[in-house]
Amino acid sequence: MKTVCSKDNCVGCMACIELCPKNAIKIVDNLSSYNAVIDEEQCVNCNLCHNVCQNNANVEVARPIDWKQGWALDNSIRESSSSGGAAQAIELAFVKAGGIVCSCTFSSGEFGFSFAETEDEIKAFCGSKYVKSTPYGVYKKIKRKIQTGNKVLFVGLPCQVAAVKKYVGEMYTKNLYTIDLICHGSPSPEILRKFLEQHGIDINKIQNVQFRTNTRFQLKENERYIGTKGVLDRYSMAFLNAICYTENCYRCQFAKLERISDITLGDSWGSNLSKEEQKNGVSLILCQTEKGMKLVESAEMKLLDVDLQNAVEHNHQLKAPSQMPTSRNVFFERLKSGERMDSIVGQLYPKQCAKQFVKKILIKTKIMGGG
Repeated sequence: MKTVCSKDNCVGCMACIELCPKNAIKIVDNLSSYNAVIDEEQCVNCNLCHNVCQNNANVEVARPIDWKQGWALDNSIRESSSSGGAAQAIELAFVKAGGIVCSCTFSSGEFGFSFAETEDEIKAFCGSKYVKSTPYGVYKKIKRKIQTGNKVLFVGLPCQVAAVKKYVGEMYTKNLYTIDLICHGSPSPEILRKFLEQHGIDINKIQNVQFRTNTRFQLKENERYIGTKGVLDRYSMAFLNAICYTENCYRCQFAKLERISDITLGDSWGSNLSKEEQKNGVSLILCQTEKGMKLVESAEMKLLDVDLQNAVEHNHQLKAPSQMPTSRNVFFERLKSGERMDSIVGQLYPKQCAKQFVKKILIKTKIMGGG
């Protein structure tokens, strides 16, 4: 098997697929890893795929020059966002200034990328997505929009930002603005598909998937919780325990304070603000460039000082990649054999699952609220 980068190290950015003139590359997803596999009969050895791959070259990163915590001044944005709504506030300011935003959306069972030029279109980007998304198809469009004089803001995971920057090239980066999201790792979308199927849900037939509401992690489909409201589902538990990510995530070159983008966004975990304020959602905002600082300043947000060292201590992905759990191989062996994910996670994390079971009983008997 000939691959674009080293085996099982593919991040799934798909820039190589989009650049290949012979359609000779495909992503092979075996749940536990991605590989960009080259069809040697179609390949003409032009090396375009190798050159665009971020794993085959050093990527340029920079330390933050400014750091804040805060939230969108519009309460409706803050309430509908995973943290403080900083991403949506910045995106809105960008389109108001005549720019175009490209970010992840969910449609027809797929997590892909689309463009927004109006305030209403920005709403489709709202919410965290704890699953691998597919940027294929947007690289050429981004470059074309920039070449025709448009300013484009790309919002995605650090590896996706790196791919966009390499594809567009230095010549056009003046009008390319980037935001990377602090990422702990991402699972294959097939894992989510399997989990939902085991709960009688066809991902192709639902309109919306939510992974989190403010600081509460729990899957929702079409506004309906998977299980009892307020009780952590087994997909979310697997994600939070870092057991279901693709293999490359445990070697992520972007898991450090030096970042790939103009702006880095995440949760302001460990904030010195009140518990009530944190419950409403507070974003951590790191700016690596002057472009990024101007974008943040243009957005309608409440901005406060934050202790950078404390923020790094409470966001481990700003120091190192997630550690691979010792039971990860067992998890995938059983998942690939067709076993229910609820059963696998239940046996691998019995104490956590028992705690959630007790919580479920307390909520159902109304001794505890599910909010």
